[in-house]
Amino acid sequence: MTRVPMLGGFIADRGVSRFRAPSHAHYNRTNMRSREIYMASLTSDLRINPADETISFAGLSVRFLLTGEQSNGSMAMFELTVPAGQRLPAPAHSHDHYEESIYGLEGAMTWTVNGKPVDVGPGQALTIPRGAVHRFDNNGSHDAKSLCVITPAALGPEYFREMLAVFVAAAGGPPDRAKMGEIMRRHGLTPAPPPPTA
Repeated sequence: MTRVPMLGGFIADRGVSRFRAPSHAHYNRTNMRSREIYMASLTSDLRINPADETISFAGLSVRFLLTGEQSNGSMAMFELTVPAGQRLPAPAHSHDHYEESIYGLEGAMTWTVNGKPVDVGPGQALTIPRGAVHRFDNNGSHDAKSLCVITPAALGPEYFREMLAVFVAAAGGPPDRAKMGEIMRRHGLTPAPPPPTA
């Protein structure tokens, strides 16, 4: 019986061709090297707080740590600092495309979710489900800081930059509510109707 090696791993045996599979060791070396190259590409640009952008107005501060660009769209993460006694200057709202999870770092913030106030202090967590109308206030006598995680990353610093411009343009007066509503809707937030007046 005569066997003739052929290109591509084929052998000829009495006119019948068949494929000779590469050895198990060959697969392991190839897969290992491919995985190493892939993992190196994922970790080549690792940085602490890659977004690291702070947007502030009247003591309220949003410090982005991570955006969808750095998380392959899976999450955005930011610190929210609210001075003592300050209320959310924007209207209550909901979002239909992502959850917002809050983790208390310092002080206590009151998150009103579907009309129910919930105080979140250091070491406490709250998830605001999609579609729930919510707002936050610092009703305490100390500044409060929370870590906010948006999943998936449907909201980024662009929203806060645009809202900041509305507050700056108001020059201390009431902000343009129609403009705020337009920005909110464009970024996936649905402003809640104003509460009824007595």
